[in-house]
Amino acid sequence: MENKISVGLLGLGVVGSGVIKLIENHQDKLAHQLGCSVQVKSVLVRNLEKARDVEINGTVLTTNPDDVLNDPEIDIIIEVMGGIDETRKHILKAFSAKKHVVSANKDLVALHGPELQEAANQNKCDFYYEASVAGGIPILRGIVEGLSSDHIQQVMGIVNGTTNYILTQMDSEGVSYEDALKEAQELGFAEADPSSDVDGLDAARKMAILGRLAFSTSVDLEDVEVTGIRGIELEDLQYGDKLGYTMKLIGFANFDDHELEVNVQPTLLAKSHPLAAVKNEFNAVYVYGEAVGETMFYGPGAGSLPTATAIVSDLITVIKNLRLGVTGNQWIEPHFKKALKTAEKRHAQYYVRLFARDEAGVFSTISSLFHERDISFKRILQTPDKKREYAEIIFITHDTTLENFRNALENLHELDAVMEVKSYYKVEGDAVT
Repeated sequence: MENKISVGLLGLGVVGSGVIKLIENHQDKLAHQLGCSVQVKSVLVRNLEKARDVEINGTVLTTNPDDVLNDPEIDIIIEVMGGIDETRKHILKAFSAKKHVVSANKDLVALHGPELQEAANQNKCDFYYEASVAGGIPILRGIVEGLSSDHIQQVMGIVNGTTNYILTQMDSEGVSYEDALKEAQELGFAEADPSSDVDGLDAARKMAILGRLAFSTSVDLEDVEVTGIRGIELEDLQYGDKLGYTMKLIGFANFDDHELEVNVQPTLLAKSHPLAAVKNEFNAVYVYGEAVGETMFYGPGAGSLPTATAIVSDLITVIKNLRLGVTGNQWIEPHFKKALKTAEKRHAQYYVRLFARDEAGVFSTISSLFHERDISFKRILQTPDKKREYAEIIFITHDTTLENFRNALENLHELDAVMEVKSYYKVEGDAVT
């Protein structure tokens, strides 16, 4: 057997630098676990002259991808360059050259994961991507291996640290969305253009990956319904707090009766829910299995070394498979044909905040409208303002179907007595106040 495994790295940014540091610093441990040393032989970069904060002794830097992808001495490719189209071509080329691939690229895996996995399988190659979801949290391995004997029914989580930081600051410090976003950008938790995070696309891509693995069915990105956190007002967090809830951007995936529901949306979580205590930039994924019941995976969702830890863990798995001669065998075809739940089968509680005329009989009219659609109220707050002759009404419904709630909401907009439906959000859990 070889006493050295050579690795090629695509990308040398923050995460790529972390990968090199871990491999160099953990040589003794790697040799103990694997019976061989691990060497980063060459790295694809965009700029050879750029200053680096990592030592690359003995490693060749190149701007030509073929120097990495076609090198017969390189056994495994680690992809941390990001992007989609160009990166997809590189990975497919790596598989054609019988090279195994470890990736941290959630965008690529969400959009082209099944295609890449099939290409890996055809070439008897491994393809692992633990770092694509929740950084250093071993959630994918936990689902695929740790819970492989169970029937997973639900996965929900905080899978975007930027939005969780913003909502935590709004909740704990009482600052506006705009101010919390600005602070997140200054601290490096949010990009200059935060659209992918605050509009929910980053979380949606991660939920597509989680849904595929948890439920053994096809989940495309367009199957994930997405609502971001733009427009969330401090008042909703404050009213939620009074009612025993806290606001989080939640990725939610449910699978029962062989029907799938996947969405990302701001959600009021009961403070007793395990995810409600997850603060700032941290991530957590809550998994409910038929046999095991409730489990939760918690930790840093991003960062150089946490993400690099997940990548190197995948690298170790690939090397073990190589030395055992069992590479290219981890992929299993989806077990279930995809079927999406319709609105009449999707159940939840809902929070609504509206402004209505402060007149006798108005709330009774609103209540009757919901009652006609078999929706009852669980909690109610009302704050009259005689100066403006309107009342601010906040209520949380009991469990109802999405179809009934949408119909009630549409009719609510049509009531003359209702001046404005200010906001509405999904509610998870039973609050204790």
